[in-house]
Amino acid sequence: MIIADENIDQHLIDFLTEKGFDILSIRVEHSGISDLEVIEVVKENKGVLLTEDKDFGELVFAHGFSGVAVVFLRYSKAETEQIKKNLLVVLEKYYPSEDNFFITITPAKTRLIRL
Repeated sequence: MIIADENIDQHLIDFLTEKGFDILSIRVEHSGISDLEVIEVVKENKGVLLTEDKDFGELVFAHGFSGVAVVFLRYSKAETEQIKKNLLVVLEKYYPSEDNFFITITPAKTRLIRL
């Protein structure tokens, strides 16, 4: 399951749903919960967190949170179509997966760090 953080625009959730992905929206299901609680939701659902929140990088790398897979998006609204394409490529390659990873997707590149 893909867990869409509160900051993920609905159009991205709709796009992924149309492509057949199972999505849980934090905004809809658990609005207002903390980042630590979001991580627990991801773990409970054995999901992949889709976020635009830099704090998750800090939680994973600086504070050593493990057992999660994170896809971090960095883009401007004008780059939305390219991000959709890049996101789809990443999800088709790495989802579902038993691996834990942190993937950063920008319009120009994708970086994978296995955890």
